[in-house]
Amino acid sequence: MSGLERFKRLMGYVKPYRTRFLAAFVCSGLVALLSGAYAWLARPVLDDIFIQKNEQMLMVLPLVLLGVATLKAVFSYGVGYLMAYVGNRVVADIRQELFQQLMRQSVGFHDAHTSGRLVSRVVNDVGIMANAASSVVKDIFQNGLTFLAMVGVILYQNWRLAAISMVVIPLSGLTMARVGKRLKRLATSGQEQMGDLSSTLQETFSGIRVVKAFGREEAEAERFHRRNHAFLSTTLKSNQVWSLGHSQMEIIGVIGVATIIWYGGYLVIQELMTPGAFFSFMAAMFMAYTPIKKLSGSNNLIQQALAAAERVFDMLDLETEQSQNRGTISLIQISQAIEFRNVSMRYENQSVPALTNVDFSIKPGEVIALVGGSGSGKTTLVSLLPRFYEPTSGAIFIDGVPLTSYELRSLRAHIGIVSQEVVLFDDTISNNIVFGRTGADQADIEQAAKLAYAHDFILRLPKGYDAVIGERGLKLSGGERQRLAIARALLRDPPLLILDEATSALDTESERIVQLALANLMKNRTTVVIAHRLSTIQNADRIVVLDRGMIVEVGSHEELIRQGGVYRRLHALQFQSEELTR
Repeated sequence: MSGLERFKRLMGYVKPYRTRFLAAFVCSGLVALLSGAYAWLARPVLDDIFIQKNEQMLMVLPLVLLGVATLKAVFSYGVGYLMAYVGNRVVADIRQELFQQLMRQSVGFHDAHTSGRLVSRVVNDVGIMANAASSVVKDIFQNGLTFLAMVGVILYQNWRLAAISMVVIPLSGLTMARVGKRLKRLATSGQEQMGDLSSTLQETFSGIRVVKAFGREEAEAERFHRRNHAFLSTTLKSNQVWSLGHSQMEIIGVIGVATIIWYGGYLVIQELMTPGAFFSFMAAMFMAYTPIKKLSGSNNLIQQALAAAERVFDMLDLETEQSQNRGTISLIQISQAIEFRNVSMRYENQSVPALTNVDFSIKPGEVIALVGGSGSGKTTLVSLLPRFYEPTSGAIFIDGVPLTSYELRSLRAHIGIVSQEVVLFDDTISNNIVFGRTGADQADIEQAAKLAYAHDFILRLPKGYDAVIGERGLKLSGGERQRLAIARALLRDPPLLILDEATSALDTESERIVQLALANLMKNRTTVVIAHRLSTIQNADRIVVLDRGMIVEVGSHEELIRQGGVYRRLHALQFQSEELTR
């Protein structure tokens, strides 16, 4: 997509606000005409007042100038306000559309892009585009129309001098084009580096406890310094290129003015032109040169905005998760089995598959436990159920229908997930629980909290259910956070429940309470449990043992112990470890 195409697309966002935009354009035209009136009035002021000493004009012309200045101020305010309104609305629309687009991308997409870079796209890149959508567009219209008005005055006063002055324009255009290309390359590089800078900040601040625990403050400061210095270097290069272009424009302008003074002075001396006409011409010439200089200065912002627009539009043009997954069947209930048929899964850029020929089924209401060592494929397997990832080969079926045939939203509406890493938001407890089901009333929220054994500790907080829990719920203990996650799942009331090592990070007392809450959550549901502590899944209907992405054993706890295979070995190792820690 060329720069012009990107600019046209950006201007497409102006359509909902075209009335105000057109009003701003009209105001710009009036400001330009009034600026031309300033230059035109230089002739009668000099000729009639200072040379012919006309007292009547002495009374009239200052009032005319005052009236022109007042009208210009009014219309200039109109341009500034209207363009700021349109620009800010456009930026808000783009930012909202971009955020929604990123939310619709797959988990794999977010795995491949750091959150810092995505934040930079939404905040920094769209912010840079704001300049193009408001101040820069305003400058283009305002200065472009002002330049045309001044050209009209110049031509009216003396077409020969006007022809000489026009030589400056193509030279200025060539300079702006050459500088613009370099500025665009530097702007693209600078925005990528800003993404790296944002990513470093996000990683460091989110992991501040680890940074402090390992005494890595200086190391992180050095890492930030490298990213910060790289961005500074690109910014300084950009400023250098812009300053060089500005200086070249200044020299070109001075050459043009010097030539005009020489030839215009000759015409006045030869009485082929009045002093007033010449100074009116010079006033228009200087006032025409000012918009050219401003347009040259705006070129830097325009190139930055086009580079930012390229990055933003690249994201907006991505296929969403919903568009890639065109299921048409709405999942009403899970009444039969969930089947994995020869499912294999390999992550992008990974040579070793995460799952190989997984083949088993889950009956309605059954509790299935997945066990195995680290990297055995447990989390990958459960991530396929809500279609966070797609199998490389094979297929998963619900009630005999391929997962890909179901509408993505209706499929996920039937799945509840409680994981080891609890995600809570910097909001009230009520809003964190109701996140599981919009439209629930306070009674529903409190009932879910009671079943999750969270109601009592919530009431002990200063504001109860209205207490704000901080980023990621850091004002709460691990067990309290986990119980809120369970309350959220209870409120959602899903027929299929996924528990991804939900108690592995808790102490014994917290685990006991959370296990009680989980028992309430698992009632009358099909449940898939990833277990770290094998003692917590001994009552599962079946235990599926994974090793290096393959199912090696399936059975109850007693059956697997009797078989003396992988499960028995894992159980013995964990039992010995627990004995040693007592």
